[in-house]
Amino acid sequence: MTEVERILDQMHRGYYGNAWHGPSLSEVLQGVSARKAAVKPLKKAHNIWEIVLHVGACEDYVRRLVEGEKLSLTPEQDWPPIVKTGEKAWQKTLADLKKNHDDLEATVRSISEARLAENPTEGNQTVYQRLHGVIQHNLYHAGQIAIIRK
Repeated sequence: MTEVERILDQMHRGYYGNAWHGPSLSEVLQGVSARKAAVKPLKKAHNIWEIVLHVGACEDYVRRLVEGEKLSLTPEQDWPPIVKTGEKAWQKTLADLKKNHDDLEATVRSISEARLAENPTEGNQTVYQRLHGVIQHNLYHAGQIAIIRK
Protein backbone atom coordinates (compact mmCIF):
# COMPACT_ATOMS: atom_id res chain seq x y z
CA MET A 1 0.00 0.00 0.00
CA THR A 2 1.34 3.45 -0.90
CA GLU A 3 1.17 6.38 1.51
CA VAL A 4 -1.56 8.00 -0.61
CA GLU A 5 -3.57 4.76 -0.38
CA ARG A 6 -3.07 4.65 3.42
CA ILE A 7 -4.25 8.25 3.75
CA LEU A 8 -7.29 7.48 1.58
CA ASP A 9 -8.06 4.42 3.68
CA GLN A 10 -8.05 6.45 6.90
CA MET A 11 -10.01 9.29 5.30
CA HIS A 12 -12.63 6.87 4.00
CA ARG A 13 -12.94 5.01 7.32
CA GLY A 14 -13.23 8.26 9.26
CA TYR A 15 -16.13 9.36 7.09
CA TYR A 16 -17.91 6.16 6.01
CA GLY A 17 -17.18 3.68 8.78
CA ASN A 18 -15.17 0.72 10.00
CA ALA A 19 -12.92 3.11 11.88
CA TRP A 20 -10.93 1.78 14.83
CA HIS A 21 -12.02 4.53 17.23
CA GLY A 22 -15.77 4.03 16.87
CA PRO A 23 -18.51 5.67 14.81
CA SER A 24 -17.45 7.56 11.71
CA LEU A 25 -18.73 11.00 10.85
CA SER A 26 -21.52 9.68 8.61
CA GLU A 27 -22.45 7.03 11.19
CA VAL A 28 -22.73 9.58 14.00
CA LEU A 29 -25.01 11.68 11.76
CA GLN A 30 -27.39 8.81 10.95
CA GLY A 31 -30.86 9.48 12.28
CA VAL A 32 -30.20 13.11 13.16
CA SER A 33 -33.25 15.17 12.20
CA ALA A 34 -33.20 18.81 11.17
CA ARG A 35 -34.80 19.66 14.50
CA LYS A 36 -32.09 17.83 16.48
CA ALA A 37 -29.33 19.30 14.26
CA ALA A 38 -30.53 22.83 14.98
CA VAL A 39 -30.75 22.53 18.78
CA LYS A 40 -28.22 24.71 20.60
CA PRO A 41 -26.84 22.60 23.46
CA LEU A 42 -25.16 25.59 25.06
CA LYS A 43 -25.71 29.24 24.31
CA LYS A 44 -22.17 29.83 23.00
CA ALA A 45 -21.55 26.37 21.53
CA HIS A 46 -22.11 25.24 17.95
CA ASN A 47 -24.95 22.91 17.14
CA ILE A 48 -24.74 19.82 14.93
CA TRP A 49 -25.89 21.70 11.83
CA GLU A 50 -23.22 24.37 12.23
CA ILE A 51 -20.55 21.72 12.80
CA VAL A 52 -21.59 19.85 9.64
CA LEU A 53 -21.41 23.05 7.59
CA HIS A 54 -17.97 23.76 9.07
CA VAL A 55 -16.62 20.26 8.34
CA GLY A 56 -17.84 20.48 4.75
CA ALA A 57 -16.22 23.88 4.32
CA CYS A 58 -12.92 22.59 5.69
CA GLU A 59 -12.92 19.54 3.43
CA ASP A 60 -13.60 21.78 0.43
CA TYR A 61 -10.82 24.14 1.54
CA VAL A 62 -8.25 21.35 1.86
CA ARG A 63 -9.28 19.88 -1.51
CA ARG A 64 -8.84 23.22 -3.19
CA LEU A 65 -5.42 23.74 -1.54
CA VAL A 66 -4.25 20.31 -2.65
CA GLU A 67 -5.43 21.11 -6.17
CA GLY A 68 -3.19 24.18 -6.12
CA GLU A 69 -5.61 26.99 -5.43
CA LYS A 70 -4.24 29.80 -3.29
CA LEU A 71 -6.90 30.79 -0.78
CA SER A 72 -7.74 31.40 2.84
CA LEU A 73 -11.09 31.11 4.54
CA THR A 74 -12.92 34.06 6.01
CA PRO A 75 -14.66 33.40 9.33
CA GLU A 76 -17.99 33.18 7.47
CA GLN A 77 -16.55 30.62 5.04
CA ASP A 78 -15.00 28.61 7.86
CA TRP A 79 -18.24 28.54 9.88
CA PRO A 80 -20.99 29.08 7.29
CA PRO A 81 -24.30 30.30 8.68
CA ILE A 82 -27.43 28.19 8.51
CA VAL A 83 -29.36 29.86 5.72
CA LYS A 84 -32.46 27.68 5.50
CA THR A 85 -33.95 25.35 8.07
CA GLY A 86 -36.25 22.39 7.85
CA GLU A 87 -35.76 18.77 6.90
CA LYS A 88 -35.19 19.46 3.20
CA ALA A 89 -32.44 21.98 3.96
CA TRP A 90 -30.84 19.57 6.47
CA GLN A 91 -30.80 16.75 3.91
CA LYS A 92 -29.13 19.13 1.43
CA THR A 93 -26.54 20.03 4.08
CA LEU A 94 -25.78 16.31 4.57
CA ALA A 95 -25.63 15.74 0.79
CA ASP A 96 -23.24 18.69 0.41
CA LEU A 97 -21.03 17.27 3.17
CA LYS A 98 -20.89 13.90 1.41
CA LYS A 99 -20.10 15.56 -1.92
CA ASN A 100 -17.29 17.62 -0.39
CA HIS A 101 -15.87 14.49 1.21
CA ASP A 102 -16.13 12.43 -1.98
CA ASP A 103 -14.54 15.26 -4.00
CA LEU A 104 -11.65 15.40 -1.51
CA GLU A 105 -11.14 11.64 -1.76
CA ALA A 106 -11.12 11.90 -5.58
CA THR A 107 -8.48 14.64 -5.43
CA VAL A 108 -6.31 12.62 -3.05
CA ARG A 109 -6.69 9.56 -5.29
CA SER A 110 -5.23 11.59 -8.17
CA ILE A 111 -2.07 12.89 -6.45
CA SER A 112 1.40 11.41 -6.59
CA GLU A 113 3.46 10.30 -3.61
CA ALA A 114 5.88 13.18 -4.30
CA ARG A 115 3.03 15.68 -3.98
CA LEU A 116 2.62 14.75 -0.29
CA ALA A 117 5.88 16.55 0.56
CA GLU A 118 4.90 19.76 -1.22
CA ASN A 119 3.67 22.86 0.54
CA PRO A 120 0.52 24.11 -1.24
CA THR A 121 0.51 27.55 0.43
CA GLU A 122 2.86 30.05 1.97
CA GLY A 123 2.15 28.37 5.32
CA ASN A 124 4.29 25.67 6.82
CA GLN A 125 2.12 22.60 6.23
CA THR A 126 2.73 20.01 3.56
CA VAL A 127 -0.02 18.26 1.63
CA TYR A 128 0.64 15.23 3.85
CA GLN A 129 0.05 17.30 7.00
CA ARG A 130 -3.07 18.95 5.56
CA LEU A 131 -4.60 15.60 4.65
CA HIS A 132 -3.92 14.04 8.03
CA GLY A 133 -5.15 17.25 9.62
CA VAL A 134 -8.50 17.11 7.85
CA ILE A 135 -8.95 13.48 8.94
CA GLN A 136 -8.20 14.43 12.56
CA HIS A 137 -10.48 17.47 12.27
CA ASN A 138 -13.39 15.35 11.04
CA LEU A 139 -12.98 12.86 13.88
CA TYR A 140 -12.78 15.64 16.46
CA HIS A 141 -16.08 17.05 15.22
CA ALA A 142 -17.64 13.57 14.97
CA GLY A 143 -16.91 13.26 18.69
CA GLN A 144 -18.55 16.61 19.36
CA ILE A 145 -21.63 15.53 17.44
CA ALA A 146 -21.79 12.25 19.38
CA ILE A 147 -21.75 14.19 22.67
CA ILE A 148 -24.38 16.69 21.47
CA ARG A 149 -26.63 13.80 20.42
CA LYS A 150 -26.66 12.53 24.00
